[in-house]
Amino acid sequence: MRKALRWLLALTVLIGTLSTAGAATAAEPEAGTTDIKERLLSVPGMSLVEEKPYTGYRFFVLNYTQPVDHRRPSKGTFQQRITVLHKDTARPTVFYTSGYSVSTTPRRSEPTQIVDGNQVSMEYRFFTPSRPDPADWSKLDIWQAASDQHRIFTALKDIYSENWISTGGSKGGMTATYYERFYPRDMDGVVAYVAPNDVVNKEDSAYDRFFAGVGTKECRDRLNGVQREALVRREPLEKKYEAYAAENGYTFDTIGSLDRAYEAVVLDYVWGFWQYSTVADCEQIPADAKNATDEEIWESVNTISGFSFYTDQGLSPYTPYYYQAGTQLGAPTIHFPHIEKQYVRYGYQPPRNFVPRSIDMEFEPRAMRDVDSWVRHNARHMLFVYGENDPWGAEPFRLGNGARDSYVLTAPGMNHGANVAGLVAEEKAFATARILDWADVAPSAVQENPAAAKPLAAFDAKLDKRDVERQRTLRP
Repeated sequence: MRKALRWLLALTVLIGTLSTAGAATAAEPEAGTTDIKERLLSVPGMSLVEEKPYTGYRFFVLNYTQPVDHRRPSKGTFQQRITVLHKDTARPTVFYTSGYSVSTTPRRSEPTQIVDGNQVSMEYRFFTPSRPDPADWSKLDIWQAASDQHRIFTALKDIYSENWISTGGSKGGMTATYYERFYPRDMDGVVAYVAPNDVVNKEDSAYDRFFAGVGTKECRDRLNGVQREALVRREPLEKKYEAYAAENGYTFDTIGSLDRAYEAVVLDYVWGFWQYSTVADCEQIPADAKNATDEEIWESVNTISGFSFYTDQGLSPYTPYYYQAGTQLGAPTIHFPHIEKQYVRYGYQPPRNFVPRSIDMEFEPRAMRDVDSWVRHNARHMLFVYGENDPWGAEPFRLGNGARDSYVLTAPGMNHGANVAGLVAEEKAFATARILDWADVAPSAVQENPAAAKPLAAFDAKLDKRDVERQRTLRP
């Protein structure tokens, strides 16, 4: 039983939908086997890719056999890549996903450091190499992905029997939230960082309000000036883009033309700055865009947005994300009041433009409404952390009267890399105390005084690298 802090209510029974279709269970290792590698490989469908050393841990890259369709598990399987950062089976475990590919370099998420535990990391289905062949894209949805996590958890729970916390940032924070919605009895807590919540895909005015007031007027004016100038100088800068594409072998079949790609990169410029930078970085933006050289405009846009992205080669690794954005997750649309209409030909283009036409897409407007409603009325032991200056936080998750022991906190001045460490001191201690309690490892001193809460594991510069993963262009 988890120990509850005396200043909070006791654990509430979680009620929700739990699917057992295709569930995998851990097989018992041979008598006398205690080696963690042998125990992991005793799980049916688990195979070893490699083991990498790291002081104080064992780190495994593994493949796990998953059904392509959890509703019809007999209709084919694929290999899903996961990693395990093993510390001790007597410690809690953090289930991490970025919502994209998985890193094969040992890394520790913030909750893993806080609870001094193990970490299981999952590559999201359909991101290579975790893609069925042939790929039935209709099986890429939030329920199927949540069922991947549920099946991994079920397979490993007998090995890692202490409390589990799920986590992830951005699309990974969304993933952790969706997992909780569909399998609310699996995890003992959820820490979702900078998770967008686009409930009504066609209503995006919150983003326009965000960009009208974020940062300082001087910074906004600099960014808006460069963005406008890049469109005013479209003809000479597109010639530079043509040469750049030819030199690197870039093509534009998916988006349709170099012109479309150019505008998409330019329109991502202001968003990209606030997603990855801070007000202090405004000094690097040309102050007088009209008198800046073509090279200065090009370099500023390329540094922040990246002219390589909307090429076929740049888009291809992210086809699964754009497919989901165009079928369930939704995607923002913003306006550009500082740019005359004659300079904007396409506006923010829909996800459909970034996915090959050979892949069918149809949007499901009920998917995000369902998750949003569930969080508002059923959230238990959930923590949402946002950055004050992160555009993706303009439409956050919110909690209603039905939520229990759940919180939405905002880190002042932070961007898409916002975390618990960036919260104000009182909220930082509070959030840390809740995570420790959910993991059932809160020291007695923290139970008596939550303000004393701090991570149980010392910071490791390599293992705890917190820099936000810079994913250029408009993508969470």
